[in-house]
Amino acid sequence: MRLLLIFMIIVFAVNVNAQCKTFKLTSSGDTLNCIDQNDQKRGKWVLHVDALRGNPGYDEEGEFADNRKEGIWRRFSSMGDLVAVQNYRWGNLDGTSQYYGIAGIEREENWRAMNPANAFDTVMAQDLDDENKYVQVIIPNDGRSLKHGIWTWYRPGSTGIIKTETYFLNKIQYPKENKETTETTVKKEEPKKEKPKQVLEFEKKNSGKKSTKQRDGKTGG
Repeated sequence: MRLLLIFMIIVFAVNVNAQCKTFKLTSSGDTLNCIDQNDQKRGKWVLHVDALRGNPGYDEEGEFADNRKEGIWRRFSSMGDLVAVQNYRWGNLDGTSQYYGIAGIEREENWRAMNPANAFDTVMAQDLDDENKYVQVIIPNDGRSLKHGIWTWYRPGSTGIIKTETYFLNKIQYPKENKETTETTVKKEEPKKEKPKQVLEFEKKNSGKKSTKQRDGKTGG
């Protein structure tokens, strides 16, 4: 049984070696950090980034496809604490990414990945005002992700929201005014009607005079 296990490990290692120019094997036999015969990163990877210019170092794990990050990547501090969960497509951020502090979630972002193979991209994007409506948008592709969707900042240690921002293909969206509220709260001042010329002349002629009571011929009872 032991010989069979050793044989299987050797066969596995030979097979991996045929696909990867360089790689690492974990204690459980998993292949990490494979660079294939075309010098492309693929499969499961663990990366270490040193601290630089005041930014803390970190480790991250996820998968590469055709030398680009793909799918879910998790980032950990040097102490092993989870600090980010990011989603990638074509090597760019795509979908929801979440960032954590010691007290829990701090920020949630939403992104739209662009296909780096295209100079321009036609995007069927969901209308942020109507989840059942989609609009076709043609945009130039500079190879980066676009902010798209709701960004949320949370109060430390709770799910209370500090603020939110909404983006549509990298453009921030401001709340629309309520038309009915605007019409009822902001009324246009009606123009004053001018008095007829004859009335103005009469008022000018009789200004300063005491008003007199006219008798109507009736006698008191």
